[in-house]
Amino acid sequence: MSLLRQEVRVLTSPPGSFAAAVAAGPLVLDGGLSNQLVAAGYVLADELWSARLLVDRPQALVDAHLGYFRAGAQVAITASYQASFEGFARRGVGRAEAARLLASSVALARTAAESAGPQRWVAASVGPYGAVLADGSEYRGRYGLSVAQLERWHRPRVEVLAAAGPDVLALETVPDLDEAEALLRVVRGLGVPVWLSFSVAGGRTRAGQPLAEAFAVAAEAPEVVAVGVNCCPPADADLAVPLAAEVSGKPVVVYPNSGERWDAGARGWAGEPTFRGGRVALWLADGARLVGGCCRVGEREIGELARAVRG
Repeated sequence: MSLLRQEVRVLTSPPGSFAAAVAAGPLVLDGGLSNQLVAAGYVLADELWSARLLVDRPQALVDAHLGYFRAGAQVAITASYQASFEGFARRGVGRAEAARLLASSVALARTAAESAGPQRWVAASVGPYGAVLADGSEYRGRYGLSVAQLERWHRPRVEVLAAAGPDVLALETVPDLDEAEALLRVVRGLGVPVWLSFSVAGGRTRAGQPLAEAFAVAAEAPEVVAVGVNCCPPADADLAVPLAAEVSGKPVVVYPNSGERWDAGARGWAGEPTFRGGRVALWLADGARLVGGCCRVGEREIGELARAVRG
């Protein structure tokens, strides 16, 4: 089936019952898409990051998703994290073509999911405003924008991704309570379930708000099927999972990074990895139903995690 035909079919297909799958979980998420692509030899030193390959190497994204499915993942997160109309415009891509590329991130992940077999799911990544700035501000939040301004910025691309037919929208690496509130306004009434995942440091969001306040915003949002953390050290995830379950009353999503630290100035990773698949037993006991990895967590680690879940 051609990519174009695949996109049309996905756009007109309703999402599966992802909420039911979460409730029956646990489900294993994939790992870091960027390190998967770098390991395959692709250079991502670009403001669009992995979304650059939507333009010039879409098959590379299918292959990366397939690698994680074969390792044991059940959910693929799309290459749309750092994609935006503004980012594509800086590359000379018009608005209509940018919308097509955003939607294609879902279609490519769906192609991999259908090749991998039944009960594979597609999560459309919605990264924070700071990710599009490509200056490390997604790890700080507090961009100087109001909730209403953030809502207006996020809405167009979220609506395109929702219309592309993912099983769930992954509102991920959210550093700031204000941005979480903006995103929850955007997804209201779209008819697509979401998970809300904060980037954290210790017991606070990256912007410094108490995690209990952050998780509480999901409690009354019917679209949210899971709330939790990602792109944080595994030790912070250990602390956040039980709090997310207690405060929100919802299933928890958790996918930390390797434990290494991103140096935005040097644009590189420092420190030693601490991600271990064996940690999943603690997360599951504390209420996690979606478990995986983020930056610098690859196929080997996801395979280990998947075996631990099945065990």
